[in-house]
Amino acid sequence: MKRFLLLAVSGVVALACQADVAQDGPAPDTYLDYSSRSDVLSGGARLIPIETPAGTFNVWTKRTGNHPTMKVLLLHGGPGATHEYLEAFDSYFPNAGIEYYYYDQLGSNFSDQPDDPSLWEVGRFVEEVEQVRQALGLGPDNFYLYGQSWGGILAIEYALKYQDHLKGLIISNMMSSVPAYNAYANDVLKPAMEPAALAEIEAFEAAEDFGNPRYVELLMEQHYVHHVLRMPLEDWPEPVNRSFAKTNPDIYVLMQGPSELGLRGTLEDWDRSADLATIETPTLVIGAQYDTMDPAHMEWMAGEFPNGSYLYCEEGSHLAPYDDQETYFRGLIEFVKEVDSGSS
Repeated sequence: MKRFLLLAVSGVVALACQADVAQDGPAPDTYLDYSSRSDVLSGGARLIPIETPAGTFNVWTKRTGNHPTMKVLLLHGGPGATHEYLEAFDSYFPNAGIEYYYYDQLGSNFSDQPDDPSLWEVGRFVEEVEQVRQALGLGPDNFYLYGQSWGGILAIEYALKYQDHLKGLIISNMMSSVPAYNAYANDVLKPAMEPAALAEIEAFEAAEDFGNPRYVELLMEQHYVHHVLRMPLEDWPEPVNRSFAKTNPDIYVLMQGPSELGLRGTLEDWDRSADLATIETPTLVIGAQYDTMDPAHMEWMAGEFPNGSYLYCEEGSHLAPYDDQETYFRGLIEFVKEVDSGSS
């Protein structure tokens, strides 16, 4: 399976597909039977101690379901956001019989939040993910790593060091090069804005007046509702608003910068495009037509992975799990099941 292209399907077909997917999973009494799991008392939630150069801290995870060979660890974006904006997975993965783990990275709301900027470094986060993997007992026979946005950077970095632990890899809405991402923002996204609004935005950025309410308003009107989540602001899903409200600005601004219109933080020079060919794990790259990220670049990425596939969300943006939901989850579940069956 080198790549596949999935377009939106009708509601009737999507519902039928979901029914087919559910039939492939374990029986409901097995999937929801937590009696043999050590986390049964807490409903699947647990704190995992993480060793760091600054000491030991706890990170929060929560398991849903049981499956012996399909276990997906979800890496949220931000950096510094929370797992909560990924809660749309609750509407799809249980029906497919896939075991999955929500996880707040160190510094995010459900986990410890140490005040130490030295911790917000890519390599340190990679070692955190590895410690979480070990604590959860995930391995090459069952471990799928999913990363969305910043989580995609983290997932790529993890795979470059620890791909032997992986069964499958999913990179969602993230390019393999931040310089290429910034070029796309400057050459494609900004020129599509209203000229007067763009001039205002650039004036605020030149003055580094990122906290100005007018700057935020312009970004919402000109960028976020077009390329982050293609819904009127008043219709944005509650888990998205909840997660964004809890984003740790100390991590986000340091690593990402003040907005989604390009990246200005410590990740500004990050580029792993030349290394993708070394990741032999079956990999799905998910891109979307209206994403902040260039969908053509993400399609190219899929071709660079030796065992890569591409899922295209024709109606989606950066949060395609919401604005092209049926396409997104149908393709994601299909990938996990194909890898599990050995057909990928």
